[in-house]
Amino acid sequence: MITIKNREKLITNGETELNQKARKLSLDSLESALNAVDPKRIIKSRISLQNSVLKVNGYSFDLRRFKHVYVVGGGKASGSMAEALEQILSEHITDGFINIPRGTKHKTKVIKLHEASHPIPDETGVEGTRRILEIAEKAGENDLVICLISGGGSSLMPLPRGDISIVDKKKITEALLKCGATINEINTVRKHISDFKGGWLAKKAYPATVLNLILSDVIGDPLDFIASGPTVPDSTTFHEAVKILKKYELWNTVPESIRKVLSDGEKGLIPETPKADDQVFKKVFTVVVGNNRFASLAACESLRSNGLNTLLLTSTLEGEARHVGTVLASIAREISISQNPVSKPAGIVAGGETTVTVKGKGLGGRNQEIALSAALKLEGMNGVVLASLSTDGVDGPTDAAGAIVDGKTLERAANKGLNPEEFLAENNSYNFFSELGDLIFTGPTGTNVNDVSVIIVL
Repeated sequence: MITIKNREKLITNGETELNQKARKLSLDSLESALNAVDPKRIIKSRISLQNSVLKVNGYSFDLRRFKHVYVVGGGKASGSMAEALEQILSEHITDGFINIPRGTKHKTKVIKLHEASHPIPDETGVEGTRRILEIAEKAGENDLVICLISGGGSSLMPLPRGDISIVDKKKITEALLKCGATINEINTVRKHISDFKGGWLAKKAYPATVLNLILSDVIGDPLDFIASGPTVPDSTTFHEAVKILKKYELWNTVPESIRKVLSDGEKGLIPETPKADDQVFKKVFTVVVGNNRFASLAACESLRSNGLNTLLLTSTLEGEARHVGTVLASIAREISISQNPVSKPAGIVAGGETTVTVKGKGLGGRNQEIALSAALKLEGMNGVVLASLSTDGVDGPTDAAGAIVDGKTLERAANKGLNPEEFLAENNSYNFFSELGDLIFTGPTGTNVNDVSVIIVL
């Protein structure tokens, strides 16, 4: 079970009986969301092996017809996925290699788990990605390659293209993460400076059969953006990658090696990423085994079972985190005033992934920033709570998953001499909530399907 480690403290921080009840309901629903997308549970529920026939989502693969079965991939959840898959397939797996975040602990016997850096790529990630390619390239026409892909795979499976160094790739990754670019924009660039992403892994595994098992962390589940789509057709181009860097005024500051690769690609001097008409994709089968909607619906079900009128507002939430927090708080106020869009007692769930344009020098993450901006609009309300977390347990460059606020948050802050507007201006939400003891801690969850925010109005 995935749990919120400091849940009792978070509940008792609510200074009224109604706030404590609302806090408990929000945390219960977030735990339900996390456990609904636990990779081991998902893999074991979606995949079966009967008489050597592997069945998943309507596809059937008779393993007796394959000479070898290889397992490769990477991402925050791929270690847990590998554990579960190995328990199902056991002796059928010939070899395997998965890149996982440094510090995560999983146990496998046949599949090698290789720790690498996230969210900034490093040389160990490059080494692991080369091992993955070695396995893919040795796979033959009568072999099956199972790819376990989850969010975080873009950083964990780096293989720079041309003369681009890992140092250059680190620089552009850091710049894109700070400028407010969306994950789709970031991955468009990543795909075009990689020899692995954007369909290249599938190209190199051909003529083997490829089965992709994907835990999606991208809104709407566009396959070529999840972990930058190493085994699916790429819908983006070199030209689009260049446009994105120019849009965020990064083109003239990125390393020359990156400008050269992208410029050469635009001119047709180097090959585009593989597209949908490439024959290699005729032997590629893809199943999204879990996504944000799974988690968000589980959060709703938890609230409903506790007697709340519930609404899944969206599982495709996007936007600047501080603005999203204001909107979510406004919805809470509307419910309190008019019983619209649902009547009290109410539970609203919003899933997706926001962005933070970093302008200050503080520490925080998008969920903490959502909560801090929401707190400014919830002041004085009783029995109203907003809690928001990242399902991987890591919100931004912090050790917290997110944060929780209620109508007493600003009063408690004032008593400690904290000015919330100043913390928000400095993107310093982590230190604000650390002072209040309202950071949510789960530790790395082993899953990753974006973020979930819960509003309670009693």
